[in-house]
Amino acid sequence: MVNGLLVIGVSYVGFILAYHTYGRWLGQRIFRLGQKKTPAVQMADGHDFVPSKKWMVFGHHFTSIAGTGPIVGPAIGVIWGWLPALIWVVFGAIFMGAVHDFGALVLSLRNNGRSIGDIAGGLISRRVGMMIFFIVCLALWIVIAIFGLIIAIIFDLFPESVGPVWAEIPIAIAFGFFASRYPNRFLPLSIMAIFSMCVVVVLGHVFPLQLPSIMGLPPTGGWTILCLIYACIAAALPVNVLLQPRDYLNAWQLLVALGLLVLGALATGFTGQLPMVAPAIVGSPSGAPPMMPFLWITIACGAISGFHSLVASGTTSKQLRNESDAQMVGYGSMLLEGALAVMIIVACCAGIGMGYPLENGQWVTGELAWQTHYASWGASAGLASKIHAVVIGCANMMTTLGIPQHVGAVIIGVFIASFAGTTLDTSTRLQRTMLLEFFAMFRWYPSVGVATLLAALSGGMLAFSTGFSGKGALQLWPVFGVLNQLLACIGLGVLTHYLYKKKSRVVGVAAAPFIAMMGVTCWASALNQYQFFITQQWGLFGLNLLILGCFIGICYEIMVAVFELKEKKSRRLALLSDTLG
Repeated sequence: MVNGLLVIGVSYVGFILAYHTYGRWLGQRIFRLGQKKTPAVQMADGHDFVPSKKWMVFGHHFTSIAGTGPIVGPAIGVIWGWLPALIWVVFGAIFMGAVHDFGALVLSLRNNGRSIGDIAGGLISRRVGMMIFFIVCLALWIVIAIFGLIIAIIFDLFPESVGPVWAEIPIAIAFGFFASRYPNRFLPLSIMAIFSMCVVVVLGHVFPLQLPSIMGLPPTGGWTILCLIYACIAAALPVNVLLQPRDYLNAWQLLVALGLLVLGALATGFTGQLPMVAPAIVGSPSGAPPMMPFLWITIACGAISGFHSLVASGTTSKQLRNESDAQMVGYGSMLLEGALAVMIIVACCAGIGMGYPLENGQWVTGELAWQTHYASWGASAGLASKIHAVVIGCANMMTTLGIPQHVGAVIIGVFIASFAGTTLDTSTRLQRTMLLEFFAMFRWYPSVGVATLLAALSGGMLAFSTGFSGKGALQLWPVFGVLNQLLACIGLGVLTHYLYKKKSRVVGVAAAPFIAMMGVTCWASALNQYQFFITQQWGLFGLNLLILGCFIGICYEIMVAVFELKEKKSRRLALLSDTLG
């Protein structure tokens, strides 16, 4: 069996080489990053446009794009085997996802911090802008509702994580306050804040907190409401008060957790105790859809995700102080997310083999442990099941460092819930921005507070549309994977148009991923449409049809705009030739 440590080592070396070669080439030769004034500097308002240290922006961007995506996606995608998942994550992140994220950030930096949909409307046509607006708002609506539920599920499964996650809020506010007033003490303040977060993790283990059912409202419903209230407040505050410092500290939280996992992998890998017990390739898992195109849809974050372009153009571009930092923030964050996804693949395909608990209290090991969890698509589906596999695998890897299995589970539970929280409040802020842009077209200019409240309330309405459990967003979850990758296609398509307009000689860096993603995503959407039809899920059938129609229209408009640019270029060359002749 292949050693899990070897998988981690080869993948991480590949990411490092890609950053210093392909990433640098994109920044210097394609995007020509320089010392131009960024929107954060030119339009600083102390609320959304706040020029900040690159490490603060990196922390915000990384934790916002990551969330639970590179955790949940790979945890279910390995049902087709660890090798296809690994190949898609490594090569997808380097040549598609990082290009997409980097490009979206640069586009926004060069267009006054505008969102990707707004930029598309200006570059291509207003029709495209309106269709993108619909797709983006729908995606954010689902994200706000579903991530509130994810946090609620984690709190219900791991009561020890509740206290540490909520304690991060005052710690982040205090850190942001002192860091802004004492910028020369940024490093010691960071160390103090990170140490405080480690202390509250220990306290959370000692003092677990559980939310009781209240008047028929189950714990998941109660936690979902509290999470949405938090998201509404966090999104309305100036970005440097809570969102930015919390995301920065959460990024360090990830690095600590990732460091523990790497050390655990080293401790077990060198002794041969970390074999990839999962099969390399599983052609037809029981009850699962076909590997292609659904591997590319299931594993989005970690390889390529359209949500990233919303973060890059919606919040990150408004905080970047120097344009030259865009490579580290845009390209580097995506590669770090790929590194996290690789670790999750190893945890679910090797770490889980160190021990997996059965319902009767017994533990199984080796390939049997993996087969028990991934017996079928239905057995490994569901948010709780996906999170369970990750927590067990990661906690097992930490036991080699002397960390008890149950303590490791708490550490990973806090880490997952914290990341979900960063995505939740960033998504609420993005939805508020989209609503303000939409209302401005009708000359209505509501306050930031009103728009934020509308974003949070709409997410809450979806979450509780099926009852008090807060699981209403699961109704639309079957279309979210395709919807998210459609956004990635759109981001790559807009970038292709931009590069062609700028007369770039290597427009293929965006055009090739755009064409590949467009084909695979349309394929998956068509298969979903057929499945919704035969199962008579008419609501999803209609919604998916509307999304697919908008996407085809957007791609058609993008390609027509590119061909028009090509014809104009040909006519100019012909005219120049006639003049010189």
